Amino acid sequence: MGGTEMKQKDDIMEPTFVVRDGMLADKEYVEWLADVKTRFRQSQIKASIRVNTDMLEFYWSIGRDLVALRAEERWGTGVVKQFALDMRQAFPDATGFSHTNVKYMKQWYSFYLKQITKSHQLGDQLEQTEKSHQLGGQLEMPEIFGFVPWRHHVEIFSKSKSLEEALFYINKVVEGGWTRSWLEEQINAKLFEAQGSAITNFERTLPAPQSVLAKEILKDPYHFEFLSLEERYSEHDLEDALVANVTQFLLELGKGFSYVGRQMELQMPGGQTFFPDLVFYHIPQHRYVIIELKTVKYVPEFAGKLNFYVTAADKLLRGEGDNPSVGLIICKSTDKTVVEWSLQDIQKPLGVATYQLQEVVDRTVAELELRKKQKEDEV
Repeated sequence: MGGTEMKQKDDIMEPTFVVRDGMLADKEYVEWLADVKTRFRQSQIKASIRVNTDMLEFYWSIGRDLVALRAEERWGTGVVKQFALDMRQAFPDATGFSHTNVKYMKQWYSFYLKQITKSHQLGDQLEQTEKSHQLGGQLEMPEIFGFVPWRHHVEIFSKSKSLEEALFYINKVVEGGWTRSWLEEQINAKLFEAQGSAITNFERTLPAPQSVLAKEILKDPYHFEFLSLEERYSEHDLEDALVANVTQFLLELGKGFSYVGRQMELQMPGGQTFFPDLVFYHIPQHRYVIIELKTVKYVPEFAGKLNFYVTAADKLLRGEGDNPSVGLIICKSTDKTVVEWSLQDIQKPLGVATYQLQEVVDRTVAELELRKKQKEDEV
């Protein structure tokens, strides 16, 4: 019987419900219980990571052996397939020994060995130990790899063109807890190439450490394929669609962005009012980000208006402990020289990027096609 336990009473087994027995749950008990729950969840996470790390270190060792032993030169091109068959025969209940998976193990190790050899340098997370050098340059698996699931690794090394790109996605998965489907989307959208590629004046308008960090939160282009817009859409339509899909928009902006408001009224003493398109706050960097949307090619006048809005954000929104606000113009297209020239004398930190939409279909054309099909069906 579900939810019951058997109790011995007068030598007769009978069912009984377990109920609270006069226990007084005071504040101290509640706090202790909450602490135990937290520790248990942490232990579950640590156990999961430990299991994942052990498996990955084993996979890494197989890949390293196949490379170090020059297995295919020594035993022929079929050695990987034979090895997979032998392991499945020896451990029929174990998973992970398919021919494809073993090939991935070799490719995984080979990718990093080749990239490191090519670059002649190691990142902090791929630093070789003295023991590694004694083994003829064989690599130990970086500790951070243990926090990334195996299928994520396969996706990363099979699609990355450089060590820098692979480590970029490794760190994104660890920092953001990315699912594999989201990782695939970001790789296909070329996030590595886009991140930090917006044209900015940050080097001149922000202190050195901040300028680098602030540039990292911008990218070019922004992918708005999740929107459905007609062929002829206005800036208002684009803004409406982004706000209606603000969760997707926040994901596209990147980790750490919080939505503050849209068309926040900025009233001046003389009676004039202004309305910045979108206001966000970047939590890790403690700064406001003002975004202006343009459905046309960039022109220098855009920078002057955004400069005004960023000044207003610094004076009216920025609090104690906040870093300087930055502005971002997201437009249909740009001319790099025009953007760079227009930002030269701007005093506030501004960036300019572009956006991409999915291919849109004019509603009128769609309706004509539908009517044509209906007529054909009637005939």
